[in-house]
Amino acid sequence: MDSPVPPNSSPPSTEPPAEPRVRRRDRHGRGMRGPVAPPQVPLSTSRADTFRDLVLDSVERLERHWPQLADIEFLVMEVPPSVPEETVPLGGSAPAEKGEPARVVVYRRPVEIRSKSRDERALLVHEVVVEQVAELLGLSPESVDPRYGQD
Repeated sequence: MDSPVPPNSSPPSTEPPAEPRVRRRDRHGRGMRGPVAPPQVPLSTSRADTFRDLVLDSVERLERHWPQLADIEFLVMEVPPSVPEETVPLGGSAPAEKGEPARVVVYRRPVEIRSKSRDERALLVHEVVVEQVAELLGLSPESVDPRYGQD
């Protein structure tokens, strides 16, 4: 015995169910969430970017007096490779070899750990860069930067 279909109901659909709706973070019609801070605000730069900028500022300061620094490659690495030394180095340098430029490396994490403020970090980064450049050039750090050790 068939049951009668009420007059206002539609017959059962034989189509597959529609794809589920994609949910987005657009609650209450306020639009998509954006960045916390605009790009020109220092909050949007990472610690690694800020550190790299400190190294570049230091190199630019030295390049005014030492144009041969344009041939040296300056790198920032997170941590130094493991060495059986008692102290952790803040930086390192390597002379030019077989078509590769001379390199100066500043290790970000050890420098950050040894400095408490941004100003102190900037001074320490500059000292490390000056010391490594002096080692590459075979000079004393005071001759590379007369203000070395005075800040």
